[in-house]
This record gives sequence, C-alpha cells and structure tokens, in this order.
Amino acid sequence: MTRLLFAALLLPCLASAQLVEDYNPPRANCCLPGAAQTLANQLLDWNQLGRYHADNEKLKTQPRDAQRVVFMGDSITDGWKLNQYFPGKPYVNRGISGQTTPQMLVRMFEDVINLEPAAIIILAGTNDIARNTGPETLAMVEENFQAMAELAQVHKIRVILCALTPVSDYGPKKMTEGRPPADILKLNAWLKDYAARTHAVYADYFGALVDDKGMLKDGFSRDGLHPNDKGYELMAPVAAAAIQQALGK
Repeated sequence: MTRLLFAALLLPCLASAQLVEDYNPPRANCCLPGAAQTLANQLLDWNQLGRYHADNEKLKTQPRDAQRVVFMGDSITDGWKLNQYFPGKPYVNRGISGQTTPQMLVRMFEDVINLEPAAIIILAGTNDIARNTGPETLAMVEENFQAMAELAQVHKIRVILCALTPVSDYGPKKMTEGRPPADILKLNAWLKDYAARTHAVYADYFGALVDDKGMLKDGFSRDGLHPNDKGYELMAPVAAAAIQQALGK
C-alpha cells in the first residue's frame, strides 16, 4: 500500500520533470514512510465509519429509547458535551471533526438509522463551504442534506435541520476567507425553506450566535468558528426547543 501511494505521489512530479541549474528542493519530512502509511490507513476509512462502530454496536444491545436523538455533524457537534448541556437526556453524539455532508451521508445507516432514534439533528455544511473534501456546488450540498433527511423520514425518524453557525474574524485567523458569510446565508436560506416544505424542524443557531455585524459574537468562540462554553450555552436552548417540537409532532 505504501509503495503504491509513493508511486501515485510521484506521477505528477515525473510528468513535469526537467533538469535544473540550481538544486534547491523543498524540505522533506524526516519520517516520510510513516506519514505515507498514516495517510494510506486513513484512506481505508475515508468516511470514518469506524469512529463510532464499537459504540454503535454497544448501543444497539440496549433497549430502544423513545426519546433518543442523534446529533449528526462535524467538529462543532463533536466538541459539544451533550451530557453537560442536556443532563439525563438520551442524546447520542455522532459528530466527527472536519467532515462534510457527503461523508455524513454515507454514515447515515451506521451512525443514525441503525440506532433507531426518534429524531436526528443535523448541523453541517461549513466544511463543505471550506472545501474540506474538495469543491462542491451549492446544489450538491443541498442534495446531500436532502438525501439525509429523506433517509431519516423513510425510517420514521424526525428531522431537525440546523442553520450553519456564523464565523468571525475577531480572532488570530480570518475565518470569513475560507467560509464566506454570503455562502453561509445562502445555505441557511435553503435549509429553512426546505425544512418548511418537508415538515422538518429548523433550528436557528445562526440567529442565536450572530452579532450586529453578521459575525459570530465576540467572546463566544475560541477561534472564530468553534463555539466555546458560552457559545454552546446559546445553542443548547435552540436545540432543546427544536427537539421538543420534533418529538411533539
């Protein structure tokens, strides 16, 4: 596997190879074989189905809880301590840092449907805008949301679609450069409309976190993207209300 990976990496270099007068190559990593093996291992589970596999198998042996809710998402969900903000609730965290909607779509059966939850709450899309797994059109991202929602509804799982959270440039890095606010607004508008058309619930995290400049409120994030404890405190009641609405339908 490692040899094949090295060969693939070398092909672009060989295609444009030429002799040079000055030898000044880029600095090489000290541990290339190990780095290549790590990358090869990661490619074996590109969608990270293995992340929660053991937890899922354990959960499936337990009695079904009529109030179970799966939180599907990326790092914002991954870093959310659900037990702290929703004590005593049978809420299941299935967030994975860095993921995009096509990766989450592949995880729907393993991490959601097979767990037989009453509802799913989906917070995603910011990494699609940032091109974490390559460029996508707005329609492509929308179709991934649609596919996840339809899969859930076919299996009698209530759907909650969450507005993407705002970003800010108040920290050391300008988050708006990789996640333009205009793109966030476009996707949020579609999510709100789609939720209304399909009888899903819309959870407006954006409205809870945005300031008068259209940015993520200063002091409510550790880096202009990920909420800190104060940020999650604003999100929790929005999620709770949305879940109550979904389960009451």
